[in-house]
Amino acid sequence: MARILITNDDGVYSEGLKLLADALGQIGEVTVVAPDREQSATGHSLTLHRPLRMQQLQEHVFAVDGTPTDCVNLAVLWLMKDSPPDLVVSGINFGCNMGDDVTYSGTVSATFEGTLLGIPSVAFSQEVGEEFSFDRAARFARRFTEILLKETLAKDTLLNVNIPAESPLGVRLTRLGKRKYKQVVVEKEDPRGRKYFWIAGTPEWQEEEGTDHAALSAGLVSVTPLHLDLTDYRGLESYSELRERFDGMTGDLET
Repeated sequence: MARILITNDDGVYSEGLKLLADALGQIGEVTVVAPDREQSATGHSLTLHRPLRMQQLQEHVFAVDGTPTDCVNLAVLWLMKDSPPDLVVSGINFGCNMGDDVTYSGTVSATFEGTLLGIPSVAFSQEVGEEFSFDRAARFARRFTEILLKETLAKDTLLNVNIPAESPLGVRLTRLGKRKYKQVVVEKEDPRGRKYFWIAGTPEWQEEEGTDHAALSAGLVSVTPLHLDLTDYRGLESYSELRERFDGMTGDLET
């Protein structure tokens, strides 16, 4: 039976994680290692400035006072080191993780870490709307994972899956969309007259076919393959003139 590690960034007590664990427990041996509290927008952060504590809540369920990346590290390199997971699954996140937001997402970053450790990884996120259902999303995640366990993901590649609020009309392979925020920083003042700030704003998506946002807008599940190699290979060629100028910078550094 496949060994499946489950984590998230909404916390170990979240409904999305519980239903995901129940659903995947029907097709594999599930171990849950998740943050003890919400860790949304923590990105791919690793806790190095203090020790981490892990508490067993019940059989095969553990809470960690750290980030989703911490959870995957502790699970793979310590808790499950003798029998590493066959798959890392993160979610089900409350809200989408699309476009540029994947760089902030703790949910997606957990799968970054799983992939870095050589384990196939997939992230599931649920759009929030009038008809959204974690139960339906969990059933989809089980079917999706059944298929995934029979396939071989390309090295250094993970899958980012976003599920629409309404019942999905289908599944589409997509690329990341683009969005910008209005009023990104909000300035306020406390009762003592000191300024403080909220990072906030309303996203505006660029309407482009083939993106994750376009798929969800059409009622489809978006599946976006993400690669850990961030190198701009086109830039290696297009910046050739600039490279020659860089080369000339080091000629007189010893004078």
